[in-house]
Order: sequence, then structure tokens, then C-alpha cells
Amino acid sequence: MSNGRETVLVTGGSGFIGRALVEKLAAHYNVVGLDLLKPRELPPSAEFEKIDLTSDKSITSALEHIGQRHGRRIAAVIHLAAYFDMTGEPSPRYDEITLRGTERLLRALEGFDVEQFVFASSMLAHRATRPGQKISEDSPLESQLPYRNSKIVTERAIHEHRGSIPVVYLRPAGVYDDRANNPFLANQIARIYERDPTSRVYPGNLETGQSYLHLDDLAEAILRIVQKRKKLPAELPLLLGEPEAIGYGELQREIGRLIHGEEWQTWEVPKPLAKAGAWVQTDILDEDSFIRPWMVDIADDHYDLDITQARTLLGWKPKHALRKTLPSMIKALKADPAGWYRANKLNAAKVEGRGRKAQARAERLRARQEEMKAEHMSDMETMRRHMLWTHFLVIALGAWLVTSPFQFALFDPAGAATVRDIGSERPLWDPALRNALTAWNDIVCGLLLMLFGALALSPRLAPVQWGTTVVGLWLLFAPLVFWSPSAAAYANDTIVGALAIAFSVLVPMMPGMSHEGMMDESTVPPGWSYSPSSWLQRLPIIALGFFSFLIARYLTAYQMGHINGIWEPFFSGNAAKNGTELIITSDVSRAWPIPDAGLGAASYMIEVLMGAMGTASRWRTMPWMVTFFFILVVPLGGVSIFFIIIQPIMIGTYCTLCLIAAFAMLVMIPLTLDEVVAMGQYMLRSQRAGRPFWRTFFMGGAEPSGDKDERDPGFAAPLKSQSIAAMRGVTLPWPLIASCIVGAWLMFSRLIFGTEGAIANSDHLMGAMIITVAICAMAEVARSLRFINVLFGIWLLAAPWLLAGETAGATWNNVIAGLLIIALSLPRGKRSEEHYGAWDRFVV
Repeated sequence: MSNGRETVLVTGGSGFIGRALVEKLAAHYNVVGLDLLKPRELPPSAEFEKIDLTSDKSITSALEHIGQRHGRRIAAVIHLAAYFDMTGEPSPRYDEITLRGTERLLRALEGFDVEQFVFASSMLAHRATRPGQKISEDSPLESQLPYRNSKIVTERAIHEHRGSIPVVYLRPAGVYDDRANNPFLANQIARIYERDPTSRVYPGNLETGQSYLHLDDLAEAILRIVQKRKKLPAELPLLLGEPEAIGYGELQREIGRLIHGEEWQTWEVPKPLAKAGAWVQTDILDEDSFIRPWMVDIADDHYDLDITQARTLLGWKPKHALRKTLPSMIKALKADPAGWYRANKLNAAKVEGRGRKAQARAERLRARQEEMKAEHMSDMETMRRHMLWTHFLVIALGAWLVTSPFQFALFDPAGAATVRDIGSERPLWDPALRNALTAWNDIVCGLLLMLFGALALSPRLAPVQWGTTVVGLWLLFAPLVFWSPSAAAYANDTIVGALAIAFSVLVPMMPGMSHEGMMDESTVPPGWSYSPSSWLQRLPIIALGFFSFLIARYLTAYQMGHINGIWEPFFSGNAAKNGTELIITSDVSRAWPIPDAGLGAASYMIEVLMGAMGTASRWRTMPWMVTFFFILVVPLGGVSIFFIIIQPIMIGTYCTLCLIAAFAMLVMIPLTLDEVVAMGQYMLRSQRAGRPFWRTFFMGGAEPSGDKDERDPGFAAPLKSQSIAAMRGVTLPWPLIASCIVGAWLMFSRLIFGTEGAIANSDHLMGAMIITVAICAMAEVARSLRFINVLFGIWLLAAPWLLAGETAGATWNNVIAGLLIIALSLPRGKRSEEHYGAWDRFVV
């Protein structure tokens, strides 16, 4: 270049320190940043050159390009590029990049006139001291860890290969800026901000600490090193840092006071306990924990620097101090937690939607919605008029229902004859009376549907749509309550009831919803990477629910006497009835006042209808519905699955169709849980924002920090893309799959080992429960449920000595199965790239 400026090269110029240094030096020199990736921005007087330190060709080519543009004279080479990872384990990349890469660079510079080579080492190359002792450039070095060792051996290599190039071995303290940007400091602050229990303990002397260095002070020091290069010794080790090394305990208290208004109490814990905890997190539970065992080993290290040499040779002293910067650092965190987390490469999903910026967004959203309210109300009225046909259809359904008893001869005693007499199975009223009751119920319900449908035509009487819904729900159960002998009447009431619900609150706009919630177009909860209420997410649940409904309806037909027999391909039962027929007419089944299969069919139909209700934002617009959907699928579904599990124990046989329906119900549970978590998070945020709980629960509301699901492929996408989107939030880690295999083995172990009695029943029950828990834990939001299987594994170890009926082979089987289940229940398994907001911390 012809601008008369000297040339400075900065390797690692796209990194955190490199970008700041390039900007600082560019005001005085022609600066060339060298790195693998080009930074987003460069100062006008700076350039970029791609370089790969593992390749001689890449280094030589990059320097030749620089030589052609700037000449062969280089004022200084600031060598920041190096390798570092958090594992604390040896890696060949330390040798390949830090050591050999530096040697390659020095060889390539032999053809240049280099006035100075500055190597970014670290204060950690020195042996640690204890509080009250200072570290100077003459203090001994210690290669205790791979990163430290890489700096020490590279300094030695530079000494051997530098030739006549003057060298500065720069040993800075931990670098930070006004938003932290120091992984150790940022994680310490984040743990306290999140009130993480691990932030309350420390495996070392709380008085030990280390010196820090503000990024601006580091850049200023390096500028002075370059400017004074001709006055510095040929080889100069140089420590840079703030003169105060704040103890860990004091730093904890100060951070806690700034964030939570309290001095953060921290307790010392023994190193073996801390290392065991870190090992369990990383190697057993398979978590990506920041705390590693090697960090525990150096918890007592103290780094308090003597910077006399930097003061004397450079006339430099730091203008910043961590103690004075912490308030602005915490202020930035509180104002925009998610932005602060992203800047520090932390999981921003945990804190999305918090902070003053989020509050400002909420205020802007409310103001915008107030401006849009008139237009919104006009749109709602237009939509209501377009949906009037649904109310006329409800009136038509009512008319159909009123006339149905006459078409199905429900008042004719002769028509009450059933295909199979079930009077011997349970005490029931006369079939003719049951038919008559069904008929009168249909007439009354039909008249109510006609009345409610007519009233709903008026916008002022929209809430009567809920009356239609109640009638529809009753129609799903009425034939079961009356034990209707008419198969046609049962089918008719089921269809009319489902349609009445659909055309009262599913197809038309549901009355009573929050207008603010409807005006908000966000579908993704804060911190989430997808909408848990999208149609693709719900479609598998709807399909499984309808499939289970068809099975349950078939079983109900037998229980109510509409058909003579049930298909059962595997379990023979006895001479009179097969396995399925025995189960659905057993004492357990007869304990219910209505057909238990019919109760299941009605529940499945309600699940289907509730699954189809609402939009992709229903986690915030319909919290009540998501809650009741959860109750139907999870607690009630769990009870149903448990009753099916104990069938062979209490009745002595199986029911094939019951097992199929139970499996479908079980698969529904992990597909449902993420929406429930999103709804719970929304309700918690609403409470913290001061919104009325019950109003929000039943009417929903807006989510100022929400977003749109740009990753939802929709139904126009290829089937593969739809399938992936439908399963977001559910993964199949091998430990859970293996747990299911062990559980299935236990269920059938009695056939292999000939066990009988209590131990055989225990193995069957434990196997089924292990499978149930493992499948539920396949939902990442419920991954921690797998620890329940640890308790089942412990029981398997103890059962052979507590229960009768065990054989020698079966004892070993239980012991091995128990140990396997415990071992398989500990690792989390590889998690997906999806995020669940603050719930991410519970995906353990």
C-alpha cells in the first residue's frame, strides 16, 4: 500500500480478541486479519486473508498475497490463533494447531523482514500460588493441563525457531468485556442468575481467585507493544492483568447482590464429592455440563499478577477493573437476558422472554393491539357471519336426533331384542325400558340442540354454543348409561354428539377467547424452537386417538350385547369365551356401572375432538383445553394402561385388541407432553406479569416474546419433512430403546424360566412399567422420568429374595435385568437440537 503505514498481521483475527485488536490497530497500521473464517465486519483500513495453520501451503499462499500487496517488511505479527477445548483431555489438535501451526508460521515468515512476533500465551502457564502471593514473569511455569502445556511448549519452540525476530511472550489474565464474554465468568454469572443449585457450592478455598483483564486494556497493551517494539528486549515474557484478584467467594457474593439483591452464600465441598458429581453429569448422565472434573483439580489455584514489568516497559496500566465493570455487566444481563446469553454462547432458550427489553416488547404489543382492536372486532364479526351455517347444521342435527327413535323403533318393545342376552352378566333394566329411555333422551337432546343452535345465531348469545357442547358430550355417554340395546342408537348418538361438539366450538370461533390472544400471531413459545401445538404435531395424536376409538367401540358392542363374539387371534381363554371376551366381562369390568370399553371409546372420541381444536398457538389461547387434554391422555391414559397391564395377573389372560389400544395410548403420551409444558410456562409467565390466573386459564392471552414457527413445513411439504416435524421434541435414544427390550423380556420371562406366583407377576408388572416409563421419557421434556426405572431396577434386584416362586435361573435373570435397567436409566442419551425455553434445564 502507498499510504505510508506499517503492516501488522493478526492471526485469529476473526475471534473475540482478534476482532477487537484488528479494530484497535487499524487506526494506526495497515492490519491484515488471518483466520479460517472472515469476520462479519472489518474496519475500512483492515483486510482479511484466509489461513489454515495446519497447512504449509495455506500459510505460504496467504503470506505471499500479503507480501504482494504490502511488501516484505512486517512491523509485527500478533499470533492469537491456537486450539482450546473445555474437556481438559489431551488432544492432537493442541500439537497440530498451537505448536506445529506456530512453527509453520515462523518458517513461512523467514522470507520476510519481521520486526516483532507477539505470541498470545496465558498467565495459566505459570504455576498457581496461594492468596497473598504474586506471580511475576520469573515465577515458575507448570504444564499441568493440555492447554497450559501447549502454551509452554510453543513458547519453547518459538525460542528455538525465531531466528533474529524479537519475540514477546504475552501472558494475559482472563479476558472479558462489558457483557462478560469470558466462558468461566459468564457461566458463573448465569448459574447464579438461574439460581442453579451448583452455584451454591465450590470445591476449593473461597479466598482463591484470579486476575482478569478487560478487552480494551488488552488491546491498548498490544498497541503499545507494537509501538515500542524497537525498545523492548529481544525476548520478553510479559504478564498483563488487573492488580486485584477477587476471591471466588467474594465474587459470588457481589454477583448475587447485583442480580438478586442478596449476598450469594457459597459453601465449600470436598473435591472428591465435586469430581464425582462432575463425572456423573458428563460420563454417566451424558449431560453437556460446563463443570468438568479437571476444573475441580484447579479450584484452589490462585493467580494474582505482578504487572510491574508492563508498567515499566510499556507505561501501561489497566483502566478497567472487574469489580467496577460487574454492575454494567449485570445491567446488560437484566435488560436483555437472551441477548446476553447469546453473546456469551450460552443457551438463550432458558431466559427468553425475560428482562426489561421483553417488558418493553410487551408494552409495544399491547399498544399495537389497542390500535388494531376496532379492525379486529370487524374481522371477528365478518367471520361470525361466514360461520352461521354451523349453527344451522346444529339445528339440523337436532332435528335428525328427534326423529331417530322412530326410525330405529326404539319405542317398539319388539325392537328391543338384542343379539346376545347380557342380563346374566350384570343386573340391568328390561331391554324395552332401556330402549325407551334412550329414545326419550334423544328427543330431549335433539330439541336442546335445535334450541341452542337457533339461539347461537345471535351474536349476543354466543355462549350458548357451550350448551351445544355439553349436549354433545352427554350424547357420547348416554347410550352407555342406559345400556342401549340398539346398536344403531349407540352409533347414532356417538356421531351426532361428536358432530355437535365439532360444529359448536371446533369449526366456528370458540366463544369467550381473549381478543388480545387472537390478535397475536405468535405460535412459538419464548425460547422454543418450534410450536408444540402445530397441526403436524397434533395429527399423530388425533390419528392414534381415532384408531383407539374404533377398537374400543368394537369391544363396547360386545359388552352391550350388540354382537355375539370378539375376534381374538392369540389368547384362547376357556371353552366358553376367548381371552378378550373373558377380560371385558370379568369382575374387573363389571365393577364399572357402564361398559368400561364404552367409557374408553367416549374418552378417545373426546381426545380426537380436543386434539383438533384450536390453532398452532393454542398453548396460550386455550390453556384450559390443553390441561384437560393432558388429563385425558396422561393420568387417565396411565390408569387405563395400568389396568391392562394387570389383566394377566388378576384375570389370567390377555386381550389382543386391548394391548393394541394401550400401546396407541402409550405412544400418545410423549407426543402430548411438550404442549403441556409450553402451556404451563405460559401460565407461569402470566402470573409473574400480574395477569389474573383464571381469566388467563379459560380465555388465554397474547405472548409478547413469542415468535412464528418458520420451520413448520406444512402439509404441502414432502412426507419425510412432515414426519420429522410431527416428531419434534421426541427422540429415540438407544438406552431407552434397550430399556423397552429388557422390559419386554421380563414380561415373557415366566414362559422361559417357568416362574410362578408372586415373582412371575412382579416380573410382568415391572417389565410393563419399565416400558411405559421409557416410552414416556422419549419426550425430551420428560426425559428425567427415566430415573423412575432406577427404582424398578432396584426392586428387580431385591425381588428374588422377597417373593416366592423364583427359580435359580430366574434369580440371575432378575439380577442381570435389574442391573441393566439401572445402568440404562442413567445416561440421558443424545438430545436433539430443539429447545424448550426455561424447561431446557430439566432435560437432564
